[in-house]
Amino acid sequence: MAKVQVKMPEDFLLRLSRLGDKTDEIIPKVLEAGGEVVEQKVRANLGAVIGRDTKEESRSTGELLSALGVSPAKIDRDGNYNVKVGFSEPRPDGRSNAMIANVLEYGKSGQPAKPFLKPARSAARAPCIEAMKAAFEREVEKL
Repeated sequence: MAKVQVKMPEDFLLRLSRLGDKTDEIIPKVLEAGGEVVEQKVRANLGAVIGRDTKEESRSTGELLSALGVSPAKIDRDGNYNVKVGFSEPRPDGRSNAMIANVLEYGKSGQPAKPFLKPARSAARAPCIEAMKAAFEREVEKL
């Protein structure tokens, strides 16, 4: 049977060992950097679909767009870190921002769908990954 031995550079091993102690600080920063990229794309797509192709003049107040944001990085019950891009609740008029976003995304009877979330997710995937890689590299360089 063949045997392979790979030796890592000493500085790389040292950075990895220091990284082990700092992961709880680095992971939230990396995820929030990616979340910001996705939020910007969702915000651009949402702004483009609000009031577009309506039979009557748009009654948009801008509340949905202003309620869009990124949550801080949190740990779920499985121990995974997550950030969420979504809408804060509630609205002053008592309706749900999530319900209004859902109607925009998927449409309803008499109102065609105007997808903004799904296209944003697919368009922001690669830039999000690149932003998270860059944030990770910045944090590792600080070690």
